[in-house]
Amino acid sequence: MRRMFRALMNSAASPRGRRREHTPAWWRGFSQAAARTAAAHRPLRLVPTPAIRVQLGEALAAADGAVGAHCIHELWMRRDLAVNIDAALEQLWRRAAQSIPDWLPMRDIEWLPLAYEICARFKAAARGGTNVYLVLLDYSDSRQEPHAVYVGMSRYSAHQRFDQHKAGIRAAGCVLRRGLEVLTGPTLHLQNIKRREAARIEVELAAALREAGLFVQGGH
Repeated sequence: MRRMFRALMNSAASPRGRRREHTPAWWRGFSQAAARTAAAHRPLRLVPTPAIRVQLGEALAAADGAVGAHCIHELWMRRDLAVNIDAALEQLWRRAAQSIPDWLPMRDIEWLPLAYEICARFKAAARGGTNVYLVLLDYSDSRQEPHAVYVGMSRYSAHQRFDQHKAGIRAAGCVLRRGLEVLTGPTLHLQNIKRREAARIEVELAAALREAGLFVQGGH
């Protein structure tokens, strides 16, 4: 779904704009490295909120998906109510779909900062061939909080496994019927780990998210 959306948005996107003259030098350096920086590292953590808002506008004007993603993500983590996250996401996806990192969700999720915080508690000591992943679920038809999360593990990448779920291949019913997208960012550090550790983390992570008040499926 995300790949299809990228293609549609890319075909309709405006030409890449030019940055304004007042873009600071440190920001241009950040732009070059942004695509390689994981969201969980929060490279803009120490940047004042007004400066991030200004540079989000710059990124939208320049159709810079990597920088725009980090701006939106940092404002998201701060729950900056002065910024309409859904509107910012829509603008960025329409202008820069091809350069947006895979870890940026396509919609506003109120509890995303909490998910990052909880996932960061879990570490894997050994490398392997198994991935822990999260899928955003849509329960808007039956719950006041419209979003829930599915916790899973697989030898396939998170996006490959999501596609399998949606195709009915060894699918969890909730993902098949209600899966919206993979939440890549919170579990990037839990990729390519030992299966034994992945199995333990899958169970414990689901329990921790549930204990924090999220509606959780999977995790077994």
